[in-house]
Amino acid sequence: MNHLQQIYDNNLAWAENIKKNKPNFFSDLSKQQSPEYLWIGCSDSRVVAEQLVGLQPGELFVHRNIANVVVPTDLNCLSVIQFAVEVLKVKHIIVCGHYGCGGVKASMQSTEHGLIDNWLCHIKSVHQKNEVELLSIDDETARLDRLCELNVIEQVMNICHTTVVQRAWRNNKELSVHGCIYTLETGILKDLNVRFDDMSQMNDIYQLRQAKKNVYIKCVN
Repeated sequence: MNHLQQIYDNNLAWAENIKKNKPNFFSDLSKQQSPEYLWIGCSDSRVVAEQLVGLQPGELFVHRNIANVVVPTDLNCLSVIQFAVEVLKVKHIIVCGHYGCGGVKASMQSTEHGLIDNWLCHIKSVHQKNEVELLSIDDETARLDRLCELNVIEQVMNICHTTVVQRAWRNNKELSVHGCIYTLETGILKDLNVRFDDMSQMNDIYQLRQAKKNVYIKCVN
């Protein structure tokens, strides 16, 4: 028995339905992709990027991981950002978290979860940075939701600190980085009103300048 038969059947029905309404859809799509948006979101199966923003295949470039984290040493995520910015020429990078995120919740616990604890350390750092605010929230659900928001804001900042994004800004590329969060119970996105369009919005220590070319002086004996 093929345990994936339902998947294949669903795919066939989906493809046939699209071809019925737009006969040239797949042939046109196969020639190129030109999305304006890069979406960095959580791997949660309930947060399906294209569906919740009403975009079609080819309109949204997507990267997902546990708790929508952007780590400066994660070559996977950094490669996605570079491809999106330098090859696809996206105009917007969106970090989208969601309330009640299991990864964020796990980061708030002292229980060992295994390998993922190393990944969750990045969110624990967000908690530590905002500890005064978070510990002032008595309700556990409200505290979790606030950390989900703060985590999105932190990852927006991490994206802005990358050499890829700063190089794009130095070259006057139209590129904005945004943060939003999704409510599972309503299906609604909330704008967290965090947006960066150029380097001047960041702290000076994070603003990268183009390195000067090394000048070598040949010594003659």
